Amino acid sequence: MQQVCVLGSTGSIGLSTLDVIARNSERYRVRSLAAGRNHERMLEQVKQFKPDYAVMADPKAAEQLRLSVKSEGLATEVLSGSQAVAQVAADSDIDVVMAAIVGAAGLLPTLAAVKAGKKVLLANKEALVMTGALFMDSVKESGAQLLPIDSEHNAIFQCMPHGYQNGLAQVGVRRILLTASGGPFREAPVDTFASVTPEQACAHPNWSMGRKISVDSATMMNKGLEFIEACWLFGAKPSQVEVVIHPQSIIHSLVDYNDGSVLAQMGNPDMRTPIAHALAWPERIHSGVAPLSLADVGRLDFQKPCMDRFRCLKLAQDAAETGGTAAAMLNAANEQAVEAFLNKSLRFDRIPDVIDATLQTLQINGAGDVEQVLDADRRARVQAQNEIDRWQRSA
Repeated sequence: MQQVCVLGSTGSIGLSTLDVIARNSERYRVRSLAAGRNHERMLEQVKQFKPDYAVMADPKAAEQLRLSVKSEGLATEVLSGSQAVAQVAADSDIDVVMAAIVGAAGLLPTLAAVKAGKKVLLANKEALVMTGALFMDSVKESGAQLLPIDSEHNAIFQCMPHGYQNGLAQVGVRRILLTASGGPFREAPVDTFASVTPEQACAHPNWSMGRKISVDSATMMNKGLEFIEACWLFGAKPSQVEVVIHPQSIIHSLVDYNDGSVLAQMGNPDMRTPIAHALAWPERIHSGVAPLSLADVGRLDFQKPCMDRFRCLKLAQDAAETGGTAAAMLNAANEQAVEAFLNKSLRFDRIPDVIDATLQTLQINGAGDVEQVLDADRRARVQAQNEIDRWQRSA
């Protein structure tokens, strides 16, 4: 019976993780759950899974949960604050940590799990995007087992040969093909982007995701962050990773070999597949995902991404080439811009403008330690907010 900690349990990845665990309750037990503010959903999870600990990053939400847990007569101990989130991630009794807290907020608890040598299921791409080499060095030093949860990176992992960690050239890998759905605006005229609403941007055609990630998918910043993440996860140069739009989201990514072979991982667009794969790896367990019917799918289409349409993807690729704190600053500026868009204080088409201006204004330094990364994150958020305010004044 493996003991599991789910960070970000009330989000879409957290819910899918708990669904897979519930289907395999003879193998896994939820020891701890952590989330931000959604104490109502957390209470339901506590009632179902009866963890030892439930953590709310927001102290007010924690107090509300504490009262509810007590009134229900449940034995779960309620903790609060970001330090408590990191504490349960590094708990000595934990075997597996699902790192699914969205955004930069997931960095420190994910690093805590890595440094404690856990089996880490990485759904928080920002942690790796921000810290890059520091993160991967921590994995090596601690002996942690890192398994990717993003459907694309999990697909690449499944298609990679044994020993790829020693260098892609040594195992005959020529390039990685990272697929993207293209989001809801794949064919929309670019001149309509100024009038895009948050509701439209969050209506992804294939995947059910949280609002922030849905907007990132609409701008293709999500793919840009995945591009950076793929470079770190698989030791690839930016020139070895190619993005291809695949609207059906059936092929989740591919690996191209020197001999002309191209291996692809396929499946219905359901995050329970990569979650179940990583949770049980190297074994296979039931996920609840329906079998793929290629006859029903009928066709698979592919096209190159238009960089005039998806400027955020180009900004992320440039940040991967630049290195240092560029990716951390890109991520921070994007988080500020997306939040402003969701609050209807920034136009959709201005999101890449804010990110670009932030990166052009601030100095990019080396990312020698976590404090340097966090400092770059803070500076980028301030500058991005200045850019957002400027666009608001000119509106």
